Amino acid sequence: MSWAVRSVKVVSLGVLALMIGGGAWLHFQPPELLRVGSGYAAKIVCSNVFIAGRAADEVLSTDVQAPGNPLLRLMHVSVDWDRKVVHAALLGAFASSDAVYREGLGCAVTERPEALEALRVTRESIPSSDPSGPWPEGEVIESNPQVAEVLSDEALTGKGMRAVVVVKNGRIIGEAYGAGFSKDTPLLGWSMTKTVNAAVIGRLVAEGRISLDARDLLPQWRSDARRDITLGQLAAMESGLLFNEDYGTVADVTRMLFLEDDMAGFVASRPLEAPPGTRFSYSSGTSVLLSRLWMNSFADPAEATAYPDRSLFAPLGMRSAVFEADAAGTFAGSSYLYATGRDWARFGLFLAHDGVWQGERLLPEGFVGTMQAPNAHSGGRFSKMQTWLPNPGQTLAPAGTFFMRGHDGQTIAINPTLDLVVVRLGLTPSRSGYDSGPMLAAIAKATEAAP
Repeated sequence: MSWAVRSVKVVSLGVLALMIGGGAWLHFQPPELLRVGSGYAAKIVCSNVFIAGRAADEVLSTDVQAPGNPLLRLMHVSVDWDRKVVHAALLGAFASSDAVYREGLGCAVTERPEALEALRVTRESIPSSDPSGPWPEGEVIESNPQVAEVLSDEALTGKGMRAVVVVKNGRIIGEAYGAGFSKDTPLLGWSMTKTVNAAVIGRLVAEGRISLDARDLLPQWRSDARRDITLGQLAAMESGLLFNEDYGTVADVTRMLFLEDDMAGFVASRPLEAPPGTRFSYSSGTSVLLSRLWMNSFADPAEATAYPDRSLFAPLGMRSAVFEADAAGTFAGSSYLYATGRDWARFGLFLAHDGVWQGERLLPEGFVGTMQAPNAHSGGRFSKMQTWLPNPGQTLAPAGTFFMRGHDGQTIAINPTLDLVVVRLGLTPSRSGYDSGPMLAAIAKATEAAP
């Protein structure tokens, strides 16, 4: 055997050994970044398939690829329709994750899918709306031609738009939908969920069950300075808890959303990085922790699970709303609420009317005012209650507007003075540079004379 042939064989064996070793490493000890990727793929596909009724291949090729990470192109997913489990893995074999759909609770990423498969929750029955009645009690809308013209301009609605709904004086006067989407498609609000979660807290405050001044919130915090954190400081994102919100790495936020069965437990374990009430730090972790804390106010976990439906979605007629919970049963108050564009608009209108719905006050007087008041340390960008304020220097949004905002271009602009709500949902990553401000300005101008 020649030296050259022997050398080729040695190299080939070495390459084979590296491939086998690398495969074993990826199988038994996959890097956490790959597990975050597969957890993300499994979760997004699961929710869109079982809640929104979309095709798994389409979701994998569009929604899952939105972050732009090339590793996500190597993710394969499979849907077990009987078990309602979505399995995702790199090249179909490595760093796998599972997401399980549970009726009433949406999808959760977990390493123990068999423990969640049988879990089902009976949801509050919400009567169907009158198809012949005017929205929001019914489904009939009256389109404003000037608003329709604005919504026909893709430069204003933005690439990747999936739904825009415009509400003026309590009625829908314009809506538009992207290809493949309609008024019946539930869409993910991402961080707009934070504001809905805050409204659930407001309902509990109104009932006297919890207080924003409450402290000594968790038993594991009693032995250190975290006992001084108040519920209100968590809501204003001024708790002082250490939490890394960097989505490009294996950070606290990606670990919480895609690697942890008990999201709130993970956040509760984080130490302080600043005294409570002295510093703003945007944190999806504290929003999830708020869910756990308000759920703790119920002795019966089933009663806590039923509360968003009973206290908020049923009164507002939000029949499509699905508030997803993690594998531990805690609502993911940071990120995971699906609803149609019209139901998101119902919620926006509820806030525009100061937490009053059909003449009944559901939120405490002044609570929506707290959503419009800047917190102490964010430079006017974020409120005291899980909403966003116009960026300093922004002039396009009408005066008095505050916002619900979410990842990939989700926005609800709420202006109580003008009685105007504009919902914009889509798949529009921030790198596209899209700004909803010009659309809001054009809609405000178009609705100046609206009755």
